[in-house]
Amino acid sequence: MEYTVKIEDVTFGYGDRLILQNVSMKFGAGKVVAIMGGSGMGKTTLLKLIGGLLTPQGGRVEVTGETLDPSNQKRLYRIRRRMGMLFQFGALFTDLSVFDNVAFPMREQTDLDEETIRDLVLMKLNAVGLRGAAHLMPSEISGGMARRVALARAIALDPALIMYDEPFAGLDPISLGVTANLIRKLNDALHSTSVIVTHDVVETFEIADYVYMINAGRVAAEGSPEELCRSEEPFVKQFINA
Repeated sequence: MEYTVKIEDVTFGYGDRLILQNVSMKFGAGKVVAIMGGSGMGKTTLLKLIGGLLTPQGGRVEVTGETLDPSNQKRLYRIRRRMGMLFQFGALFTDLSVFDNVAFPMREQTDLDEETIRDLVLMKLNAVGLRGAAHLMPSEISGGMARRVALARAIALDPALIMYDEPFAGLDPISLGVTANLIRKLNDALHSTSVIVTHDVVETFEIADYVYMINAGRVAAEGSPEELCRSEEPFVKQFINA
């Protein structure tokens, strides 16, 4: 299998506080992979390591066949162009319209003319069901709509890797279901790899191909949702059944 991301024996901590210890993971191309676990277990730290925001103290992180080296800024930025990121709660630019939020990475990272950008932005908004909201400001849309706008922005450059940091946090059940289905559909349409950091078991197990469970800085369990549901491991059973 081809892998978009490989994490090999990664160790990371702050001072004496060890957050990740000898963690190894693989994220298959075209797959939706979830990283799950309780609060403070290192899930978001893993996303920051994959994005090159942090440097592992041991081990290595490989993205699309290249080892990440945050000290090599030029190479890091080139690799980051293959990534999309959906931040927790969306993190839209509040003083930019929905259209300009989605257009932002295109204007920053490409030399496309405005007419082409307009067509692409409307196409991305259409993909998340919000073409008619292009002229609205973030303050004029609901939390669920804002999350979908952020998703359109995350896929603006057709990335090979899309990362989601708690994409279901704060959403009502309907918006949560819509967002989960969009993640799966967009992943398949773009043939990208999606990495979801979450503790929402039900929705995640419906769309994920593979799941890693983190506990105390280590991979406590891994497998398909079906395999984990059959697991007799006490930690897995407790986490899945709340």
